[in-house]
Amino acid sequence: MNAQELSAYISTSGYLAIIVRPNSPATKIRGWDASAKALRVDVHAKPDNNEANEEIVKFFSKLLKKTVSLKRGMRSREKLLLIE
Repeated sequence: MNAQELSAYISTSGYLAIIVRPNSPATKIRGWDASAKALRVDVHAKPDNNEANEEIVKFFSKLLKKTVSLKRGMRSREKLLLIE
């Protein structure tokens, strides 16, 4: 999924809901979960010591070429990102 396709899932206020699966073979977007209204994302990093959260922010920042921050879900698989 490229940045243009991803922009369809970002709300008008700049939020993106994701559901993370840490400790995956590679970091990638698996697709849209219509029932949860969130993107499913595999993350290579472990959930220990905030590693997975940091990798998510870096991954989406690089993909979108924008500032990304984690607004909610520091210790949860369900997260809310702010895209600026």
